[in-house]
Amino acid sequence: MSPSSPEAVKKLVENMQADLRSLSMECKKKFPPVKEAAESGIVKIKTIAARNTDILAALKENSSEVVQPFLMGCGTKEPKITQLCLAAIQRLMSHEVVSEAAAGNIINMLWQLMENGLEELKLLQTVLVLLTTNTIVHDEVLSKAIVLCFRLHFTKDNITNNTAAATVRQVVTVVFERMVAEDERFKGLMEEPPAVQGNSNRRSVSTLRPSAKDAYMLFQDLCQLVNADAPYWLVGMTEMTRTFGLELLESVLNDFPEVFLQHQEFSFLLKERVCPLVIKLFSPNIKFRQGCGSSSSSPAPVEKPYFPICMRLLRVVSVLIKHFYSLLVTECEIFLSLLVKFLDGEKPQWLRAVAVESVHRLCVQPHLLRSFCQSYDMKQHSTKVFRDIVNALGSFIQSLFILPSAGNSSSSSTPAGGSVSASQGSAQGGPGSGGAGGGLITQAAFEYRGTWIPLMNVSVQGSAKATYLEMLDKVEPPSIPEGYAMSVAFSALLDLVRGITSMIEREISKQEQEAAMREEAEPASPPQDPMAHEVWEEMVNACWCGLLAALSLLLDASTDESATENILKAELSMASLCGRLGLVTPRDAFITAICKASLPPHYALTILSTANLSNKVYSIQGQSVQMVSPSSESHQQVVAVGQPLTAQPQGTVVLTAKNIQCMRTLLNLAHCHGAYLGTSWQLVLATLQHLVWILGLKPSVGGVLKPGRAVEGPSTVLTTAVMTDLPVISNILSKLFESSQYLDDVSLHHLINALCSLSMEAMEMAYGNNKEPSLFAVAKLLETGLVNMDRIEILWRPLTAHLLEVCQHPNARMREWGAEAITSLIKAGLSFKHEPPLSKNQRLQLLLLNPLKELSNVLHADIRQKQLECVLQILQNQGDSLGPGWPLVLGVIGAIRNDQGESLIRTAFQCLQLVVTDFLPTMPCMCLQIVVDVAGSFGLQNQELNISLTSIGLLWNISDYFFQRGEAITEELEREEAVLLKQAQDKGEPLNRPFHPAPPFDCLWLCLYAKLGELCVDPRPAVRKSAGQTMFSTIAAHGTLLQPPTWNIVVWKVLFHLLDCVRKSSSTADKEKIESGGGNILIHHSRDTAEKQWAETWVLTLAGVARIFNTRRYLLQLLGDFFKAWEVLLDHIQSAALSKNNEVSLAALKSFQEILQLVTPIKDTDKLDALAMDVSPVLMESLQVSGPGRPLVRSDSLAERLAQRYGAQASLPPPGEELDDSALWWSAWNTWYRIGTECTRPPSGGADKLVFVPSQPFLTALIQIFPALYQHIAGGFSMEDLKKLGVILYGAVSVPISSDTSPFILPSYTEAVLTSLQEAVLTALDVLQKAICVGSENLQVMYPAIFEQLLLFVEFSCKPPQYGKMETKHVANAKYNQIQLFAPAEWVALNYVPFAERSLEVVVDLYHKTACHKAVINEKVLQNIIKTLRIPLGLKYACPAESTWKLAVSSLLKVLSIGLPVARQQASSGKFDTMWPELANAFEDFLFTKSTPPDNLSIQEFQRNEAVDVEVVQLISTEILPFANFIPKEFVGRIMSMLNKGSIHSQSSSFTEAEMDIRMREEFSKVCFETLLQFSFSNKVSTPQEGYISRMALSVLLQRAQDVLRRYVEDQRLSGRCPLPRQQVTEIIFVLKAISTLMDSLKKTQPENVDVNVWAQVIALYPTLVECITCSSPEVSSALKDALGPFKDFMQPPVSKVQNGES
Repeated sequence: MSPSSPEAVKKLVENMQADLRSLSMECKKKFPPVKEAAESGIVKIKTIAARNTDILAALKENSSEVVQPFLMGCGTKEPKITQLCLAAIQRLMSHEVVSEAAAGNIINMLWQLMENGLEELKLLQTVLVLLTTNTIVHDEVLSKAIVLCFRLHFTKDNITNNTAAATVRQVVTVVFERMVAEDERFKGLMEEPPAVQGNSNRRSVSTLRPSAKDAYMLFQDLCQLVNADAPYWLVGMTEMTRTFGLELLESVLNDFPEVFLQHQEFSFLLKERVCPLVIKLFSPNIKFRQGCGSSSSSPAPVEKPYFPICMRLLRVVSVLIKHFYSLLVTECEIFLSLLVKFLDGEKPQWLRAVAVESVHRLCVQPHLLRSFCQSYDMKQHSTKVFRDIVNALGSFIQSLFILPSAGNSSSSSTPAGGSVSASQGSAQGGPGSGGAGGGLITQAAFEYRGTWIPLMNVSVQGSAKATYLEMLDKVEPPSIPEGYAMSVAFSALLDLVRGITSMIEREISKQEQEAAMREEAEPASPPQDPMAHEVWEEMVNACWCGLLAALSLLLDASTDESATENILKAELSMASLCGRLGLVTPRDAFITAICKASLPPHYALTILSTANLSNKVYSIQGQSVQMVSPSSESHQQVVAVGQPLTAQPQGTVVLTAKNIQCMRTLLNLAHCHGAYLGTSWQLVLATLQHLVWILGLKPSVGGVLKPGRAVEGPSTVLTTAVMTDLPVISNILSKLFESSQYLDDVSLHHLINALCSLSMEAMEMAYGNNKEPSLFAVAKLLETGLVNMDRIEILWRPLTAHLLEVCQHPNARMREWGAEAITSLIKAGLSFKHEPPLSKNQRLQLLLLNPLKELSNVLHADIRQKQLECVLQILQNQGDSLGPGWPLVLGVIGAIRNDQGESLIRTAFQCLQLVVTDFLPTMPCMCLQIVVDVAGSFGLQNQELNISLTSIGLLWNISDYFFQRGEAITEELEREEAVLLKQAQDKGEPLNRPFHPAPPFDCLWLCLYAKLGELCVDPRPAVRKSAGQTMFSTIAAHGTLLQPPTWNIVVWKVLFHLLDCVRKSSSTADKEKIESGGGNILIHHSRDTAEKQWAETWVLTLAGVARIFNTRRYLLQLLGDFFKAWEVLLDHIQSAALSKNNEVSLAALKSFQEILQLVTPIKDTDKLDALAMDVSPVLMESLQVSGPGRPLVRSDSLAERLAQRYGAQASLPPPGEELDDSALWWSAWNTWYRIGTECTRPPSGGADKLVFVPSQPFLTALIQIFPALYQHIAGGFSMEDLKKLGVILYGAVSVPISSDTSPFILPSYTEAVLTSLQEAVLTALDVLQKAICVGSENLQVMYPAIFEQLLLFVEFSCKPPQYGKMETKHVANAKYNQIQLFAPAEWVALNYVPFAERSLEVVVDLYHKTACHKAVINEKVLQNIIKTLRIPLGLKYACPAESTWKLAVSSLLKVLSIGLPVARQQASSGKFDTMWPELANAFEDFLFTKSTPPDNLSIQEFQRNEAVDVEVVQLISTEILPFANFIPKEFVGRIMSMLNKGSIHSQSSSFTEAEMDIRMREEFSKVCFETLLQFSFSNKVSTPQEGYISRMALSVLLQRAQDVLRRYVEDQRLSGRCPLPRQQVTEIIFVLKAISTLMDSLKKTQPENVDVNVWAQVIALYPTLVECITCSSPEVSSALKDALGPFKDFMQPPVSKVQNGES
């Protein structure tokens, strides 16, 4: 019945009247005023009821009067009356007939009652009714009503207190509900202007509507009260508790969040009042440490509301965070940080429990957590709140295991030990009790290192039902049961993981779908906002460390299957999420944790410990937290015992049920989330491998693992439970790898990589022992390869690369499986029906064949054997379709190494021979080059010399094949080339091919030549020789096929390169003697060191190259850089010529001669007559074959073929055009000069240094080159060049020869023979002289230089040249002994006499021709000749050979006979002035020599010699003295004095008596005297002076005769009987003879020519002569007789005194 229905109204009126009556009755006696008021009230009501239709409204209007009697009744303070009044007032209120004024009065009346402590419950009821039934009470009235309720809450009466509390709560709610209703009403009408936020005046609420204003004032005062401050609005409060205030705040915040969110005034309160208040109230808890006691911060002194306040604060905080997070970002950061701090181990147990419950509340709100992450963790300089929460949870869980967790020590409800031990006992029921249908059900619990914590069922998954946060009635902290905190934390952890992962997974999927839809709509759309991704990544990054630390610890400690399952699920979903987000480190960390849990405790598995997690310390909230390793004491059911997979055999390991559970999780992870595993496949597979090993699964066909008993595995024990599981596990494993065909390419690669590195480890482990290796990885690689054959390309490389490594393993079983796998895969690959087929997909074919080639690098013979078998199979099956596979197959055949032993090399070589004989025509021409390379590599192997030599033969066969099939090969190669060139151009790269610019066919030849070139420098002499001959033969035989530009490459890249290598090897070769090999092979002494063997190679190579240069000279000269090549060749010839090896140096000169075309090759005119008409000799050469015994294989069409291909003209020189090659000859001359200079330069060192002296044949050859070379350079040959030549000729002649060759070169002294070297030197000069003779005028200035050179040689007759500081023996035949080549004293100087004499003859001859030449006159050649001849003339008998001085004299006479007339002619020019003294010296040195004749000189000899002297004097008398007027006076004077001296003196003291008369040189003296006299009295005296000189000479002579005679007489007298000394006797005889000669001369002379004084002197001699008559010597007597005879002519009668006017 509604309050406004007529019946109700009627009833109300009646009831009121009744109430008033009752009141009037009660008050009749004691309170008359009340009675009266009541009665008038009745009247009033009746009136109203009668007059008004709307009775209620009228009542409300007059309500003040209506209520008045009741108020007065209450004022009586009589309980009965009061109760009655209150009931009546309530009735009015419930019908809403109370006006605002009346309400105010009512409240005032109630206040009085309250102050008097009357009817407290009734009062509360009344207030409640008043406020709930209408909204008229506002402002002060309302505040008074509320204060009244608060006051009643603090009475002594418990019931009143509780009722008041409830009322307050209800009233507060009502106030806010009114405000909400008010907002609803005004919602549509108008938008209110926003309040000024910054207004700090708390009173300024003018913008708020009435109800809102009440709510604002109320809330503000609640905050004031809780803060123990005076209220602004609730005037009259006497006391207040914080706990109650906090509860009220919490309920308001929780129930009316929208009020605070919509009204800025309220938000302001929240920020400015509530938060600071909460933070302030938290402070004692923050400071508190367990054991310090607890202090209350309440103003009420009695209570210790520590637990209550803290718990309520946490509730408030939970509400604030939940509802107002967006408003209070900073404040929430502080709250959350505080929350985290409360989890600290130092806080009391109850505080930690309450905090954990609060955290749990947060954990079930993933979106809230995400906001934390966005607002804090992702901002710079902000606390990482989300991370801290998770870490705090983690460290909280860890601390529970570390600290004793028996609840708050002060109020623990259970004795610490009891419950623990009891429940522990049951948990340790052992494996048996927990078996199938075992007895007791064990309680779920965690156990770690002796700490046992039961697990309670605290809340349903996903909801956070709190226990302690709801204990609002408790004042004392409650005691926390064992395991409660752990259970809450565990739930929180699981909820957190579940919430985050499902939220992010949902969002990712949604994003992917949207992206896919967008792709369909517009393919080029931008990707979705990256922010979302960043948030997800940040969330995971922030929480994973803490989660992992906690989960792995819990997993280790868990003893309950479902708990374990939950933990594993959490780890699995985190791992998968991290994988999806691409966060590698956390993903790997979670997977590692699962892996570790799958394996036995402390299992040494490298990958897990080396992975980045092993002992990494994660720092969680400032505490270091170690990643726990599984502890061994967990009490688990053991289900299997097996061998660990380790390198060293160890004991056994056990697997528990939990390990198997984890293994299944791992398989599940790999199977379902394989695509996200990436690099962590490694962890997963490594773990599986170990588990498989422990469980004893072994690989079988195709790589499937089957439960097979391990060979050495008696120690493997499996329970029946696991036995039934094994096939399942094996099946899942196979499925796992089969499902790899559904993985995307990247994930597949990760899987392959992981298997490979796993296999690497297995290989590591299998090193150094013969234990059965773990073949898990190899088997699985094979399995994966076989199921992915359709996309084999993408995994083939890593797969086979690894299997190839396995094939190199020392463990035979491992190796065998590797080879098995790789060959199976290759066979499967080649036989698989690929799309498109292999014949069209050559790349794939090559890819599949490639590993076969790679096997060549394996050293193990068994693997190579398999490989060659495989090649054989492939050749048999796919041989016809190999096509592009040929290079690989050839590569396998050719992959030989010297360490492989002969048998493998032989096998491979047989294959090669087969290919060369049968397959050359069928393979692509591109492969021919490879065949050449392979054949070459067999040549280079050093295991089997015969194979090397045979392979050189094969190369010759191959070159023949090229020659015969030239056109076909050329065409195919050029087609190929065009394709390749186009590809290269498209890529913008140059074509990459050896010898590129040359045409492809030429390149084939060049490769062949290059290969032979390599063989030419093989360490084995036999190979070098064979290769060298083959190479030069092929170049000679087939070189005609090459195009001219290709010759360029042949010269530079092949020939010169080879020369360089040979030169280098020769110069560094070992000089040690090689012992005869194997005893039965003798090595000739000329080849017994490596150096000598290399010398042979050098000779062969240089000769070959020179021959090519000679025979192909014309062709090569057409190339641009022929001159450069020529220079390089000359350089090689020079270095060979200067090498310290006689064989090489001599051969170098032969090559020099050859390239200068000094050696005319034998002409082979067969078939070439037709060409010969217009072919230069050079080309004739080029068509001959000069190979060692290999005739040119020439088909008749060769010339035509060449003509077609390259145009015949290219090979013939244009008629009448000679190439200008003077530069070449000058280059050759320079080289010749350098060789000459170097090899004739004497050594600088002392005698002790070993020196190399060039051999005679070498020097001879060198000098013999000159004349021919000169023909070409004569035109520009200058004086400078002549000097250079002279130095070399001189040097060459000076070189001594080694004593062991001397017998072959040196003639004995008796044979006057020239050595061939000396002959050559003279020939060279002769050529030069002849050239000058016919040459132009300016050439003739060279005559003097030639004379100079020859005269130097003439001097050798007397003083042989010195060669450096070397000691040489001047002996003809040093004894022939085999002393070391370099011993210094073993050098013999040559006999230079014949050479010098021959040179002298040449000089005379040349002078004869050239005496009158200007140059000869100007350069004083005659003087030089005389000067040189003076040496042997002076030495005379002291000359090394007698013939020398005789020749010198005769030469002098010849020269003078030609030269003196010239000298006389030129007398006036003074050009001969210096010659005369030189000539005088020469005469004097010769005629009066200081040397004595040898004792054994025969008389006939002596007479012959004297005749020579006489000849000289006669020359003087005929050629000099008659022309005295043209001749310098001094010279004539010296001649006179010489004649004078000759006419007196000249006897030798050594003559015997008997020879006396002959040895006196009487004839000579006589001639001298006669000449002297003849000149003295000659009538041709032109000047008085000359006459004077001769007269003076005469008088000196006569004076001297006088003295001698006198002395003789004196001595004769004194000596008595003794004969005088021989000399004196000789002297006197001579004097006597001279006198007789003088007398004869005087008689012959015209008398007028003789001076009177002479006569006087002559006559004066007479007395002295007479005195000599007494001498005893018969010789003297006979001479005296001759002397006295002529005096008869003086016997005349005296004439008159005066004659001619003279007295």
